[in-house]
Amino acid sequence: MLNEEICRLRNELNRCISEGEDYSKIYKVSVELDKLIAEYYKING
Repeated sequence: MLNEEICRLRNELNRCISEGEDYSKIYKVSVELDKLIAEYYKING
């Protein structure tokens, strides 16, 4: 489940960057992705 959410957000972040989305949107997705990655490493070492 966590892996799927990380992949989804990573894809969304890449899409936002490639489409030139507003910086605030890119930043928001990036922060969400960072939190999930940190949670993943906390759980899986």
